[in-house]
Order: sequence, then structure tokens, then C-alpha cells
Amino acid sequence: MAATLSHTCLCPNKLNMLVLTNHGLGYRSKWSGIKSSRHKSYNMITACHRGPDVNDRFRSLRCKCHKIDRVTDATSENRDPVFKSELSANGNGTFSSSLHISGINSIEEEAWELLRASMVYYCGHPVGTIAANDPSDSSILNYDQVFIRDFIPSGIAFLLKGEYDIVRNFILHTLQLQSWEKTMDCHSPGQGLMPASFKVRTVPLDGDDSATEDILDPDFGEAAIGRVAPVDSGLWWIILLRAYGKCTGDLSVQERVDVQTGIRMILKLCLADGFDMFPTLLVTDGSCMIDRRMGIHGHPLEIQALFYSALLSAREMLSREDASADLITALNNRLVALSFHVREYYWIDMRKLNEIYRYKTEEYSYDAVNKFNIYPDQIPPWLVEWMPNKGGYMIGNLQPAHMDFRFFSLGNLWSIVSSLATDDQSHAILDLFEAKWADLVGDMPLKICYPALEGQEWRIITGSDPKNTPWSYHNGGSWPTLLWQLTVASIKMGRPEIAENAVKVAERRISKDKWAEYYDTKRGRFIGKQARLFQTWSIAGYVVAKQLLANPEAAKILVNVEDTELVNAFSCMISANPRRKRPRKSINQTFIV
Repeated sequence: MAATLSHTCLCPNKLNMLVLTNHGLGYRSKWSGIKSSRHKSYNMITACHRGPDVNDRFRSLRCKCHKIDRVTDATSENRDPVFKSELSANGNGTFSSSLHISGINSIEEEAWELLRASMVYYCGHPVGTIAANDPSDSSILNYDQVFIRDFIPSGIAFLLKGEYDIVRNFILHTLQLQSWEKTMDCHSPGQGLMPASFKVRTVPLDGDDSATEDILDPDFGEAAIGRVAPVDSGLWWIILLRAYGKCTGDLSVQERVDVQTGIRMILKLCLADGFDMFPTLLVTDGSCMIDRRMGIHGHPLEIQALFYSALLSAREMLSREDASADLITALNNRLVALSFHVREYYWIDMRKLNEIYRYKTEEYSYDAVNKFNIYPDQIPPWLVEWMPNKGGYMIGNLQPAHMDFRFFSLGNLWSIVSSLATDDQSHAILDLFEAKWADLVGDMPLKICYPALEGQEWRIITGSDPKNTPWSYHNGGSWPTLLWQLTVASIKMGRPEIAENAVKVAERRISKDKWAEYYDTKRGRFIGKQARLFQTWSIAGYVVAKQLLANPEAAKILVNVEDTELVNAFSCMISANPRRKRPRKSINQTFIV
């Protein structure tokens, strides 16, 4: 390694949080206890100062300060010798890579080379992976940023490889970003909101033209297309935090005071009282992986599955102290209500479909069968022919007088992983994948949703979105990154052959197609018309699928197993008859789980 740098580097562990100033305006984290004023939409965070020899820092990947306690040096020193890439600084904390893949003899080895080439460094230490690393694409947009949801498969891949530092750094640095003031048009969302993404910027140091500093610049949706807050970011962060502890055995991270505070902030934001009558989370369109207008506003399944998984994960990690007692009680009550609601009202199979077909409407009573006043004519013609006799799935969304009958892969797969779906329902979902393999897997796994919106329905629901045309992008496109969720779900249910077959389909072309972001057409035959190449989560999704199939026991770091007490509480709700008349006096029922 190169010699130690001569400059001074200031990192969060030494200063807790460095206050940056810009024309007299102060910026800080809530941990610093320093008040901030913010009259412009600046997003500044921890800075790492360094001297004029920037290239030396990038060559050595070291700085004089100690970063957040290291778990292992695997990320920088224990790499397989097959990976040979020439790294050069590109001025934004990432590294561009000239890949030497001539000596690589497998798709998996190539994927690892590309995954490491996408790593982002802050103060000389890895903090994430950029969304895409296509050297031939001049239109970067925000694909050079670290997205929370995009990093999850990358983080899992590094954990399963035994390279823990990058995941630990990611968890703690994004936690610091959580506490920053977030403003759009003079309005600030809840404190617990996690950013959608962040970017490492290298900027001149104020008052010293010969020095520069690294800053983390987060986006909470202020700059996103449509200006939508990322509801799923905080949920994925909790899931990754739990996976880190289970994989490493290092519980010191989740036991830290600031991490415990971060968990509570996310939970309080999600569990806050509102006008909604349902236990599901109410969100706007575009607040998750489908981040454009696609008619998923309301209570989309993907958010509910991640919410349930995050609640179970948080319950495992929260410290048992008096300050958490009320929060844990609220969490337990929500778990019971949420599981009952989704299992009862989102589930659909041939029997349930026939029941909806015979629904009576306009039932004004406390014991109504058709609680949400669903009109039988809402059943789409395609579903009548598509639904197999064996199999079923969770519908995409449920609101008053509206059921979204589309099949959404991520929501259904994570319902299996999180145990939001029962065992019977989980097997039925996998039965559906097998029965409708040509539609959901086709020539490239995996359909993000099925079927696509077309014609007048597409024009009304998407607003004639030119990127979400039928069978493209989020509107029925095929996304290789979903391989890893399919693999976890298949392994959990003891049916790994489903994932194995899907991986074999992907391996026919995923490397030849340069790891495209998504695929178009009904069977996923074309690379998406606006798809980025060398998309990091396509690479990481494949890597994690291969790792888990080689070591199925490792899937336990992601799986939530429903405990007996929660099942008992759920059974009590069923036996008490959910259609019972409302009592005259308000009775607060608390389920101690």
C-alpha cells in the first residue's frame, strides 16, 4: 500500500458530526446538538478533509483517521486473486474500473469483478455501490448514486462473502443521514425518513484552495422524479441491519444508542396514528421499487410485506427498556392486525375469485361479507383465464371499492420470506410461479408485475408515461435483480429447484447482455429500451442467488419465522369472529406477543 497521507482527515468518529457552513448557513446532524438554519435546499453531511494530493489518497485508500470500528479487512485485502481491475478516481468518491475479464472463466467471477468495481468510497473506506457503472453511457442522471434499496442485494452479497466492512459503513453512514433536516417547498417530512440515495462528492475546502473534502449528499425525494419520498428505504435498512447481526454475530452495531434511536424513529414514523381504518401503510404512488406513476398508491403489497418484515426484525433488535415498552406494545398489536388483514383480504385463488364473483354490494352493516364494497365486475377478463386451479397470490392493492388484481413479484416473494403469508399461501404462490412460468419467468426472470397496463388503462393510470409503456420497465418489464428474492423464498419453502431453474434461464444471456437493468416484451426477449447496462443490482441479485443456492442455510439471515405467540393471537382474532358487531363501549384489546 502507498505511504500514509500527510493531510489530516476528519471523520465522524472523531468529531461526531462536522458542521459545514455555506454563506453563513449551518448544517448538522441531530446527534451534534447544534441547531441548524436552512433557508435553501442544501444537503450537506459529514466531511472528510484531505490535502492537495488527491490521487495519492485514491491510490492508497487510506486516511489518517480511524473509520467506524472495523470488523474485518476483507474488503481491501482478502480479495480473490482473479479480480484484477485498474481503479482510478473519478472525482465523486467512486472508482471507474478497466475490467480485465479475459482470465475470468465463469459468469459468477465476472459478476464479482463488476460488483467490486461499483463500490463507492468515503474517506477511503467503502460505503456502498453505485446504481450502474456503464462506461459507455454519457447520460448519468442519478445512476452514479448509492440507492438504499439498490444496495440491499450488494450488501447481502458482501455479507455472505465475509466482507463485512462495507455493510457496516453503509448502515452507520445512512443512519447519520436520517437525522438531517429534509425540506421541499417549506415542508419537512417525518424525522425517521431515510434517504432514497446519497452521493459522495469531492469539493474544495472553504478557505483553502489546495485542499478538498468528501461530503455525503443525500436525496430524500427532493430531487427525485415526481418528488416522492422513499417509504421503503427505512424498511430495507432495518432488514439489512438484522441480516448484518445474524451473519456476523456482531450485535454491537444494533445495540448502539444511535442505531436504537434510528430504529425507533422509523417505527414511530410508520406507526403514527392517522385517518386510515386499516393496519396497512398508506403511501403515494412511486414510493418503492416502482418509483413512477403506476397506480400503486394506497396500500401496495410490496410496502406491506416490507413493513411486516421490518416490524418483526425491529422487535428482535430493540433493547428491552422502559422507553421502548409502549413502542413494542404498539408494534405487537400492529403485527397481529397487519397479518390478519393481508392474509384475509389480499389473498386470491380460484375459490376466493368465485366468492368475489358472487359478492353482494352496498352492504351497510357491521357483519358485512363484502367489507370493501368490491363490485364483481371489477374482476378482469384476463384473470378468469389466467388463474390456475392450483395456486394463488396476494393482490397488488386493496382500497375501498377497489382491488388491484395484478400480480406483483416482489410483494408476493417477500410475503413468503417475512411469513406474512401462511405456509399454505406461500406454497400456493410458488405453485403459481411454476404454473405460469412462461409469463412470469419467460426468457429472462422476473416479471415485476403481470399483466401490463395497455391502451386506455395505460394512458389513464400512468399518464401516458413513455418509459412505462406496455411490457416495459415497471409496466410488466422483467428484472433480473428479483432473482435473489425468488431464491430466498424458494429456499425457505424447501423448493430451491424453482430458483435454480430461474438462474439457469438468466445465465443464458445475462452476461452477454452486459447485465442489463431490465428487459422488455411479454417474455423478456429484448433488453429494455432505456435499460442501463452493468446495473449493479442485476449483478448483485445474480450473485446472491448463486451464493444462497450453494449454501441454503445462509438464507436464514433474511427469513422471518413467525413465532407461536403471534400465531395464537392471530387465531384468537379468527375465533372471535372478525365480523362481530361493534361493542357499545370501546374496549382496548392488547395482544401481548
